[in-house]
Amino acid sequence: MLTRGSNRKVDYDKEINNTDYQVVLTGNPNVGKSTVFNAITGMKQHTGNWTGKTVECASGRAKINDKVFSFIDLPGTYSILSFSKEEAVAADYLMHNETDCAIIVIDANVIERNLSFALQILSIVKNAVLCLNLCDQAKKNGIIIDTEELAKNLGIPVIATCATKCNGLEELEQTVYDICVGNIKCFHIDELFKNIDISHKDKYKENAELFKKQSIRICKKCVTYNKSELNRNTRRLDKILTSKSTGIPIMLLLFAFLFWITAIGANYPSMWLSNGFEWLKEQLYIFMDFVNAPEFLRGILIDGVYTTLTWVISVMLPPMAIFFPLFSLLEDSGYLPRIAFNLDKFFAKCGAHGKQSLTMAMGIGCNACGVTGCRIIESPQERLIAVLTNNFMPCNGRFPMLIAIIMMFFAGTSMTFGSSVLTAVILLAIIAFCVIVTLIVSKILSLTLAKGTQSSFALELPPYRKPQILRTIVRSFLDRTIFVLGRAVAVAAPAGALIWILANVYVNDCSLLSYCTEFLDPFGKFIGLDGTIIMAFILGFPANETVIPVIIMSYMASGTLMEYSGYDQLLTLFTANGWTITTAICIIIMCIMHYPCSTTVLTIKKETKSLKWTLVSMILPTVIGIILCMITANVMRLFL
Repeated sequence: MLTRGSNRKVDYDKEINNTDYQVVLTGNPNVGKSTVFNAITGMKQHTGNWTGKTVECASGRAKINDKVFSFIDLPGTYSILSFSKEEAVAADYLMHNETDCAIIVIDANVIERNLSFALQILSIVKNAVLCLNLCDQAKKNGIIIDTEELAKNLGIPVIATCATKCNGLEELEQTVYDICVGNIKCFHIDELFKNIDISHKDKYKENAELFKKQSIRICKKCVTYNKSELNRNTRRLDKILTSKSTGIPIMLLLFAFLFWITAIGANYPSMWLSNGFEWLKEQLYIFMDFVNAPEFLRGILIDGVYTTLTWVISVMLPPMAIFFPLFSLLEDSGYLPRIAFNLDKFFAKCGAHGKQSLTMAMGIGCNACGVTGCRIIESPQERLIAVLTNNFMPCNGRFPMLIAIIMMFFAGTSMTFGSSVLTAVILLAIIAFCVIVTLIVSKILSLTLAKGTQSSFALELPPYRKPQILRTIVRSFLDRTIFVLGRAVAVAAPAGALIWILANVYVNDCSLLSYCTEFLDPFGKFIGLDGTIIMAFILGFPANETVIPVIIMSYMASGTLMEYSGYDQLLTLFTANGWTITTAICIIIMCIMHYPCSTTVLTIKKETKSLKWTLVSMILPTVIGIILCMITANVMRLFL
């Protein structure tokens, strides 16, 4: 019987010492290892870093029958040959720590390759159980595995599971218990390892081929491959989606479609939220009048903090609530690894990692999420490059500004089908430009600040799956949308107060905001902008969504953030203040190439644990944006 405790903070070493047995979970990435770990330990878990390492680890406790077990979730690795930091940590732990049992989690769909890794583990540990996960999908794919014959050949118990449905997990728990208390004896057949020298870790490189041959030999005895319609469909799709001629064009069309849905779909909920917040704002005014609140307090709380917060929520929430679930559905369907496969050769030439393409795609939803997603890149050098360049991908907070500028100056202000399609195409072209800049900057970083040895790239191409739509949408909304929105709101509140103070505190009949914009105006015009736009970007550091409202407020000298009622009125206001096609192009450049928002900066600091790299991540895009704006403005002045 398995019992679970409530979530709490624990001391990692103390937790292990106070348990009866210690069990480690190990396996390749994307085999369901963490799902197994979460199911066994429930809420009684602790996450931290390995001592002296930046590699994250998870530990947990569970009571099985009458004994208390500690479970250590080792980093997912493709090998224990120490190609990456995670692999080095996993191999080092297994070689130098006594464990009572190891749960080796493998994917039944790719058993031959995963079994080679399992044999590596068996050459180190004494007691183990093989968790043959994703057996339901393997059966659909026409893969029949004789678990009894497999157990006989390995000399350890083999348990078939489907962790997402909790099938087989009780039998796995009982098997772990029986191994630890001595009810089951594990015996590794000497023939498996008679030619393998494990006296030193480096010897594994000489024996990798032997593990592979042993895996093939065992699979011939235990595994039957039947023809499967799913296998045929996967191969057919891969011929199209990973083809040199069609893979990238299809990817671009797919993302253009996602952008179009996000841009069009977010309009209505944004409008509803905005109207709802405006109604509530009027009620707050009435309440402030009722309690005779001072004008200053009313201004800073309602016109400053409240207005900024509601702008961020109404502009930021709908695109995230649309884009993140769509992105997660692509992830669950098995398509995202194909994107990394298609783009890997370009990133490899730039000294970067193919998985960086996935983190860039996440950055389109939110740069903070994109930076966090860089954890999937094993090499520290390539992970750093991905972190430093993620901000070159415009997040959803910058999309409203980009869409507004595109529609006013390039696609037309009417919300027709043709206008929306042209907007999506131009937006896709901007994203393509951002990708090119990212590749160039990645190459420069790989040769200078982030110089190092390029890692190998082992990429899993999982079978296509039917996404669990409702579960994916809920998980994406809670784990990504609400989490990122919460961070944005936390930094937007003080920013709203600061903006209101600058706009409403006067010195010699001129607001502090006006002094700032006048001071920045010569520099702004030199790079194709003006002082108001530069100041709006500075004040938009907590949240990019406030840039356009600050510009409107400054031009109208209203002293409070303003909402525009339509692109026509906004275009009239901007052109009256000197905006031209040159201004529009330069503001697009500056929008996609300036320092990250405060939420992303905090995330970068947390991920890199370095003030130096955090500052580099802010300075790098800003300097590039200023240089490109300066070149664009001065070139266009020669022809216009």
